Amino acid sequence: MTSIFPEISISTERIVLRPLETEDAPAFTEMMNDELVTAWTSVPVPYTEEHALEWITRGAPAERTGGRGIVFAVTEFLTQRLVGTVHLRKADWRVLSAEAAYVIAPWARGEGYAAESLLAAAQWLFQDRKFERLEIRTPADNTASQQVAQKVGCVSEGVLRNAWIARTRTEDGSWTDIRTDLIVWSLLPEDLEDGPGEAADAGGYSAYPEAGSYSAYPDWR
Repeated sequence: MTSIFPEISISTERIVLRPLETEDAPAFTEMMNDELVTAWTSVPVPYTEEHALEWITRGAPAERTGGRGIVFAVTEFLTQRLVGTVHLRKADWRVLSAEAAYVIAPWARGEGYAAESLLAAAQWLFQDRKFERLEIRTPADNTASQQVAQKVGCVSEGVLRNAWIARTRTEDGSWTDIRTDLIVWSLLPEDLEDGPGEAADAGGYSAYPEAGSYSAYPDWR
């Protein structure tokens, strides 16, 4: 039997991590069309609401039910506004490891939401699901994403040379592909002991009923 993550929500003082809903599609579409998200991820260009709905209704749920990972919408606790998304992916149920990817909406950057949401997801993965390793891969020039990894306590393990294709603007305003290195980061349960785990300590986990940038390099296709 394939191991799967439960459908849950995770809350901290400021944010809630929950499954994506169809009502998120307009805000999700706007976020994915941001230039920094386009530059550092593999999202289609332009990213349409049809793309968003396909991911929300099929792609993201299939990650969980197929045992590959889990996708969270990150929302503000008070306003319910979509802050971003966290994707725990490539789950290895024997090794108990997974890879994290995250995107934060342009309006929410600089407020600590990326680190807070990543930390909340990591704490749940380690404490509730008993995983032993979380990995993040950031493009070499994506310093904002690297700062997030450092802030939550990740350790840099090395460089995968020429391992990712990012995008950059050309003189005519179109996008072109460029190859870049990936920096590999890891987070283990012991890295959070007496460390940067305070942001999510006041939060909790709750069952989520079934319901119809800063960016690491996630493949959102």
